[in-house]
Amino acid sequence: MAYWLFKSEPSTWSWDDQIKAGDKGTQWDGVRNYQARNNMDAMKIGDLGFFYHSVKERNIVGIVRVIAESHQDTTIEDQTWRCVDLAYHKSFKNTVNLDLIKSMPELSDMILVKNSRLSVQPVTNHEWDIICKIGSPY
Repeated sequence: MAYWLFKSEPSTWSWDDQIKAGDKGTQWDGVRNYQARNNMDAMKIGDLGFFYHSVKERNIVGIVRVIAESHQDTTIEDQTWRCVDLAYHKSFKNTVNLDLIKSMPELSDMILVKNSRLSVQPVTNHEWDIICKIGSPY
């Protein structure tokens, strides 16, 4: 299993929207960055990812799971762009703020810190464990 982070603007697609989608899930579409697309191409069913509210909030709020591997993004005809399907997995008891992540030396190499603009990014096992310990998923 691999771990990921998915960034979303709450005004476009929020954690509440993801929870409402439930086990049925939703396409993680609209991604127009080659590196993010390649990350989605590497995902397997059952992989887990942090759901990150970007823009003002800048918090990891919960965990999603990949329920469909990379396929054509149906929001655009250009077959260059792909997406995965994600379903709600767990909420965090404590949101994990970007400022906290940046303040932790053990997370200084995290892509979220080093390349904050990448919307879909891998997370190492070590980073995953630290953030889950802080967030206390339930």
